[in-house]
Amino acid sequence: MLRPKEVCQRLGISYRTLQSYVKKGYIKPVILESGKWR
Repeated sequence: MLRPKEVCQRLGISYRTLQSYVKKGYIKPVILESGKWR
């Protein structure tokens, strides 16, 4: 399971872009019990 920062590095995108992709449904995160997502 990758951390958001690692996903950004692999895809060559910013964290804000990653958040946008998640919101639009392009990427589905795994939400941990702590509320953090991977």
